[in-house]
Amino acid sequence: MPDYRHRAVCSVLTLMLALTARAEEKKEVAGPGDNTPPEGFVALFNGKDLSGWKGLLKPGKSADPAVPGNLDNPYMKAKLTPEQLAAAQGEADENMRKNWVVQDGVMVFSGKGRSICTAKDYANFEMYVDWKILPNGDSGIYVRETPQIQIWDPASKTANGVGSGGLWNNKNNPSKPSEKADKPIGEWNRFWIKVVGDKVTIKLNDVLVVDNVVLENYWDRSKPLLEKGNIQLQNHGNTLWFKNIYVKELQ
Repeated sequence: MPDYRHRAVCSVLTLMLALTARAEEKKEVAGPGDNTPPEGFVALFNGKDLSGWKGLLKPGKSADPAVPGNLDNPYMKAKLTPEQLAAAQGEADENMRKNWVVQDGVMVFSGKGRSICTAKDYANFEMYVDWKILPNGDSGIYVRETPQIQIWDPASKTANGVGSGGLWNNKNNPSKPSEKADKPIGEWNRFWIKVVGDKVTIKLNDVLVVDNVVLENYWDRSKPLLEKGNIQLQNHGNTLWFKNIYVKELQ
């Protein structure tokens, strides 16, 4: 006579193993060797905490007439007194700590709050950054505080089939990537970014998508790109994941 109890126990164990495996797949975990910079590069993210990062200053109108508004604009930020800057940065860092966390070696954005910035400014550099988004996700990388190297879901209504990696805010120079090289939503993508002068070159998943294109000064198109500025991980109100953020400064 068949041992139905034995079969039932085996079935339950099999189901439990399957559910455990599925749960593990959903966790956002950095892989072996993650957040360890290649030779010549420095890790901007240590995989443990937000050291070396700060919050983006508050955009929009200031409640205090004596304090400039739209502080995400570097030209407006430059108008602050040292005391005003310290106060504004304190508010921005508090906002960052509420919405950016590190989980299992991955930098995770909650979907609320503002972008995150490097504490240090950079001029010419090469950079790697791995990123992942959800369906309809929208994000970007600001270099020298300037928007932006686009990250989004190519299938979203906003993207309309255009892949990530373009200099989306350009008006007079190419703004779209030369081809779509995004991996399926939910998988990790990797940017390699090179900024020299006002020219930007980008590879997405080892595919060249922007080749030495001028990044325009979004904040004042009558002026050249800022000579130096922070690097920002931008958000558009959706959950984001970043890891393996490396930079090498160039002359």
